[in-house]
Amino acid sequence: MRKLAFLFSLLASPALATGLQIEIEGETNGTVTIDLFEDVAPGHVEQITALAEAGAYDGIVFHRVIEGFMAQTGDVQFGKLEGGDMRMAGTGSSDRPDLTAEFSDVPFERGVVGMARSQNPDSANSQFFIMFAPAHHLNGQYTVVGEVTDGMDVVDAIKRGTGPNGAVVGKPDAMTKVTVTD
Repeated sequence: MRKLAFLFSLLASPALATGLQIEIEGETNGTVTIDLFEDVAPGHVEQITALAEAGAYDGIVFHRVIEGFMAQTGDVQFGKLEGGDMRMAGTGSSDRPDLTAEFSDVPFERGVVGMARSQNPDSANSQFFIMFAPAHHLNGQYTVVGEVTDGMDVVDAIKRGTGPNGAVVGKPDAMTKVTVTD
C-alpha cells in the first residue's frame, strides 16, 4: 500500500516548469511568454525557474539592449530598478553556482533566449538575453534556454541602449514580475 501511495504522489506532483511569463514596464509595457527548453538545457532551465520562483527577477532591468541584436537582463545582484547600481548592472549574478555550458544545435534566431556569460563558457548564472534577429555567430558558443512564443512585439519595443556595448542610459525598462508557468 505504501508503494502505491508513493506512485500516486509522483503522478500528482506538479509538472516540470515549461515556461516563463514576464511582465515588462517602462517605455514598453506588456507581457512576454517564453517556452523553456528543459530537454536542451536542463541545468540552465532549473536555475532560471528557481530564481523566478524566488522572485529574484522581479524588478530587474534590461541593462544591455543592442538594436538589431538582443536585449539582456537578469542581473539579480546589481540590476534592480529600485535600489540597484546601474553602473554595475550586467556584472552581477545570483547566489547560486555558475552553470556548466549546455551547448546545443538550436540556432540563435529571432526570439530565441540564451544565457549570458563571461569569456568562460561555464560562467552563466542568472543573466539571459532575447534575440531581436538571427545571430548565428553565437551558435554553439552560448546556451539556448528557450524562445519567445508570445509578446515579441513587447520585446521589440524595449528601450534601446547606446554605444558599442548597448548600455541603457536613463531609466531602463524592467521585468516587474516573472512567473513560472507549466
